[in-house]
Amino acid sequence: MAQDARIAFIGGGNMARSLIGGLIADGYPATHIVASEPDTERRERLAGELGIATCADNATAAEGADAVILAVKPQVMRGVAEALGPIIANHGAVAISIAAGIRLGDLQRWLGAGTAIVRTMPNTPSLVQSGATALYANEHTSEAQRDLAETLLRAVGQTRWLENEQQMDAVTAISGSGPAYFFLVMEALEEAGVELGLDRETARLLTLETATGAARMALESDDPPAQLRQRVTSPGGTTERALEVLEASDLRGALQRAAEAAASRADELGNLLGEQ
Repeated sequence: MAQDARIAFIGGGNMARSLIGGLIADGYPATHIVASEPDTERRERLAGELGIATCADNATAAEGADAVILAVKPQVMRGVAEALGPIIANHGAVAISIAAGIRLGDLQRWLGAGTAIVRTMPNTPSLVQSGATALYANEHTSEAQRDLAETLLRAVGQTRWLENEQQMDAVTAISGSGPAYFFLVMEALEEAGVELGLDRETARLLTLETATGAARMALESDDPPAQLRQRVTSPGGTTERALEVLEASDLRGALQRAAEAAASRADELGNLLGEQ
């Protein structure tokens, strides 16, 4: 990403703060970043801790920016986008939405025809620079603008471009909602440890470190999770006995149904938010 690109964040919430922090940690100059945030205390904290320029007015922040990151709640996106559309178009900037559920067609309608737009779906681990973000751009987005958007999101984790926007509902079901599935498993394992006689602190530590270790092994291995599972499952052993219970309980089917329900709800919310 060109180090002279000016980046404007519209909204200074947790995800915006994470992105800004990741950019600065990657060496991007804080002097080229501005954020608008109506809450005075949050605005002052952004300026004080990250060293960026801040303001209360969205239009002031977006003026002259090369990329405008729309980091506001989905429920207020329409009003924000319609107000900023002429300013973004004036400078030929790319608008990057990190709002869940807002479809590209609706963003195009609110921002104005011809606007370069990238729709993204970051997940909550982005807050600790371990995110997984899917991106999809419209036909008005140049290669340089795509690169700019990707670099911004890569500051907080891995990125992946989608072949079509319809895949975004699946992304929501797997990576967007996915952290909650794993938190539920951690919660259940911790409780199981306590029931088996461990104190809660020990049960939690063992659960979290095991989850971290398993994820790291999967990330660093060229083998699929199925092979990794088979390697740690000795015939007639404890792991095999435990997995038999999980398979008999239809864990795979439950996760499949959960993902399908999340994707269906994402589609419903896209319809509702687009009508607002």
